Amino acid sequence: MFVHRTPPWALPENALTDEREYHSRRLHRRAFLVGAAGLCAAAGGCTRQNEVERLNRGTPGEHLPLSEPWADLDRPGYPAARNHAYALDRPLTPEPAALSHNNFYEFGTQTSAVWRNVAEFLPRPWQVTVTGAVERPMVLDLDDIERLGLEERTYRFRCVEAWAMAVPWTGVPLRKLVERCRPLGKARFVRFVSFHRPSQAPGQRSRKFPWPYYEGLKLKEAVHELALLATGIYGHALPRQNGAPVRLVVPWKYGFKNIKSIARIEFVETLPSTFWNDLVPREYTFDGLVNPQVPHPRWSQAKEKLLGSGAVRATQWLNGYADLLGDLHPRQPRVDGWHQAPLPFKT
Repeated sequence: MFVHRTPPWALPENALTDEREYHSRRLHRRAFLVGAAGLCAAAGGCTRQNEVERLNRGTPGEHLPLSEPWADLDRPGYPAARNHAYALDRPLTPEPAALSHNNFYEFGTQTSAVWRNVAEFLPRPWQVTVTGAVERPMVLDLDDIERLGLEERTYRFRCVEAWAMAVPWTGVPLRKLVERCRPLGKARFVRFVSFHRPSQAPGQRSRKFPWPYYEGLKLKEAVHELALLATGIYGHALPRQNGAPVRLVVPWKYGFKNIKSIARIEFVETLPSTFWNDLVPREYTFDGLVNPQVPHPRWSQAKEKLLGSGAVRATQWLNGYADLLGDLHPRQPRVDGWHQAPLPFKT
């Protein structure tokens, strides 16, 4: 006669976290994963990384795409209090969709595969060097940046490739860092430079691109209330594929302006060159403003497709932030025939 004996390491069913609650309540993620790792270790001696890999099997919609040690996500201070001044006109993008669809050429050119290619990248420890035309040049670590005051903001995000999402970013207003380093009167622009680690980023082994990635803003854009140095997303620290440990978020501009994994910030007098404008000037401008009236040379920008739901919406001038930007970008350029360009997706 078969007799089932419960092993000493087993938990009763009523102690297990419900899967729906795991996906809907971000604060329970760590408890679930630690519990799963404990069961796995007791049963077979597997590591936390093994458990992350197990969770990552299947489609991105089934599990959160976690490719880093959980400690990278589980930093104190998250989730931060939400700033309700920034409302959305659409539901938040499901987290698995936002974590599994990323433009980050340092880790490959396929947006759906980036999160699988970032495991060797080490976002801790990290320092951001602030130099140039400032009274107080400085070197900041992640703790220094977070101590400027974390808050959560829900922003629309628009990629130049015509996909879009709505994301709860956690970070600090870029203006706080600018004020701390005290730009000199001659400073008119801010240049951002990302990391350069070909041993950790497979895309940087290609000589096709002029690594490291670099971007720029006008100083008056950098001190605008919308500009954010993001260190987190969905209530936890940034995963690698989303730009860990700190990235720029300027929601009225296309995604290529939102530089990831920032390592250096420079205050300069003259217009800085930018990565994509240097490579393909016909297709990418320095300003990178979201504008439905101005097509990309290869597709229309009149509409956008939302990650997760697949819903198609009309693109808004400045991504819907024109009222907040005031006279920073007061006029919407118009181009005859913009509507004739094909969309980059089927409607």
